[in-house]
Amino acid sequence: MLSTRVQDALNEQIKMEGSSSNFYLSMAVWAEENGYAGVSQFLYKHSDEERFHMLKLVKYINERDGKVIVPAFDQPKSDFTSVKQLFEELYQHEVAVTQSIGELVGICLEEKDFTTQNFLQWYVSEQLEEEALAKTVLDKIKLMADDKSAWYHFDRDIAGLTATSIADTSGQ
Repeated sequence: MLSTRVQDALNEQIKMEGSSSNFYLSMAVWAEENGYAGVSQFLYKHSDEERFHMLKLVKYINERDGKVIVPAFDQPKSDFTSVKQLFEELYQHEVAVTQSIGELVGICLEEKDFTTQNFLQWYVSEQLEEEALAKTVLDKIKLMADDKSAWYHFDRDIAGLTATSIADTSGQ
């Protein structure tokens, strides 16, 4: 059985993961509307992945006889000035999610809920990959600057980029 404090924190994380899914969906729509088919495909996949993260938490709470609170979500930002700005915001968002997961792990340790703390290790690892992916994309964007040919190739290639592919190329 989950303590009230852990259950509340897990429900907050459900909201964060669902909000992340909507944020990336909004980014994907903007990218598609602005002719970045590869970027939009990448972001649609990322949105689906965040929803999966949310559902994994929902199922965990249910398995532990807790009470899931399905949250309402605020409307995400939907206007961006550039792909660079979009990915800067994506990176900052992933940093915030990592911090949230860390705080959740800390609550589990304080509550001596080692089962949930163990369950959350998957999220800790996932966030390391997510931040590395966002940082890698930002690094590529900075290298391209205003080179239109590079942007064309970037948009074409990013559709297949995943956190796993980044980890594979970095030797992790």
